Formats: sequence, C-alpha cells, structure tokens
Amino acid sequence: MYHSVADPAHDPYGITVSSDRLDLQLRWLRARGLTGVPVATLLRARARGRGRGLVGLTFDDGYADFAADALPVLRRHGCAATLFVLPGRLGGDNVWDPDGPRRPLVDEAGIRTAAAAGTEIASHGLYHVDLTRLDGDALREETLRSRAWLRELTGRDPEGFCYPYGTVDGRVAAAVRNAGYAYGCAIRPPAGLGGPYALARTHISQADRGARLWAKRLGHRSGLR
Repeated sequence: MYHSVADPAHDPYGITVSSDRLDLQLRWLRARGLTGVPVATLLRARARGRGRGLVGLTFDDGYADFAADALPVLRRHGCAATLFVLPGRLGGDNVWDPDGPRRPLVDEAGIRTAAAAGTEIASHGLYHVDLTRLDGDALREETLRSRAWLRELTGRDPEGFCYPYGTVDGRVAAAVRNAGYAYGCAIRPPAGLGGPYALARTHISQADRGARLWAKRLGHRSGLR
C-alpha cells in the first residue's frame, strides 16, 4: 500500500516515498522473483492457481505525482499497479489531511494517462470520507456514483474499491459488493470480516528497505501488519 511518490521531507502521516526509494523497493521485489501487478490481475491469477510470484501494488488517494514519479519506476521494473482515485476531487488536493502538506490530486487527463500505461483505475469513493459513518443514501452515492464517473472517464467499469482510511464494516462491504465491484481493499479489516471485499494490505513507507521489507513481507503472510 503506497500513497504519494514525492519528497518525503514533510510527511507527518508517513505516506510518502521518494521515487528513489520506490526504485529500491521494486528492485528488492524483482530480485526475489516477485512482480508487482494490479490487484485485479492478482486476483484473477490466483483464481486460476497462477498467483505465485505476484504482488498486488496499490496507490491510494490518486495523487498527481503518480504519472510523473511512480509510473516511470514501475515501467523500469516491469511492474504495474492499481491507482485508487477520488472522482469527486479530481484536480483538487488532499484536504482531508489537516496536518500534511497540500498535494495535488490527479485530473481526468492524468487518469487517462495512467490507464493507457496499464494501470488499473479503481475507486476510492467520491470525497475521501469514513464510509462507516454515512447513512444509506450517502453510502450509495460514494460507491455507485464514483463507479459510474470512472466508467465515463475510462470506458470500462472499475473492478476495485478502496475504503478511505481503511475503515470498513459489514454494511460498507455489502454496499461495495452491491454496487458491482469485484473486490474491496482495506488495511486491517475487523475480526470476522474477510473475503474479496475486505482485502488486507501492508503499508510501505520511506523507511522500508532490507530487513524491514523482509519483516513486512513475513508479517503480511502471517496476518500481522
């Protein structure tokens, strides 16, 4: 689980990696026979029993730096990823992060550029809000409208959804399923919630290299994140 690829000097949330550090992390994966792929690609491969050696790479929030700073590194290593975007905030910024620097978000042109390069474009909802706090109508708006908006932009229905802040419960997971998505990404789903609509992920930061990457890989495989 990545977010922004930029200068991490002022990063109170620990969600930014430099392009050099992303390069190191992908080289680490490739040296171990692993290839980064979009989540939808990973899930289809696993369903056919061919998921060995594949790692799902995700970039949350849809930052504009994805096209300029992440895509070239991904291409260099023969990898691809899923970009979770916020259709209601295209061309805006990360207003939901009160303590962090303002970072621009991808616009329509950026989404098309990423999609043309083999990136899976998926939904992060409309506005980056905690979906577990919404009433039924607002929840349907976040899931259904964001899906329709992305279909208009890319010409295809997005398969994936990512829960803002990683927060999900049974009602939210059901709304994502009913909206037509094939999967939903969380961070640490609550106990008792599993399956394709509560996929767990491991956060990767600027500090992660060598031993830390080993530890996170082992932790993810054992269910500790």
